[in-house]
Amino acid sequence: MSARWRPEIDALAFRPSGHGAECVLHRLAFRALTGRPDPTPSDCERLFASRRADFDRAAAAKIARRALPADAAFHLTSRDVARSGPPGGTAHAARHLDPRPHGS
Repeated sequence: MSARWRPEIDALAFRPSGHGAECVLHRLAFRALTGRPDPTPSDCERLFASRRADFDRAAAAKIARRALPADAAFHLTSRDVARSGPPGGTAHAARHLDPRPHGS
């Protein structure tokens, strides 16, 4: 499943690799990840598409940490994504996942 915007909950939803249920990440979490005060759904989708592996890694870590069953839907927070961090980076580097320069 590719990501889709769910306007009724103001969140991006995706199915993590190897998991049978949906994971959602609220738009406010993307504020922390992008450093933007009001990211649009398109901003969130673009960031997700460019960093899908980072979100899958964060989801896999949360699934393992919580021992979630394969059919359990769950939420990721910006902390979950920061905790997993980009490959070879620090957790703080997750704040700069947005590939676009700030202000664009």
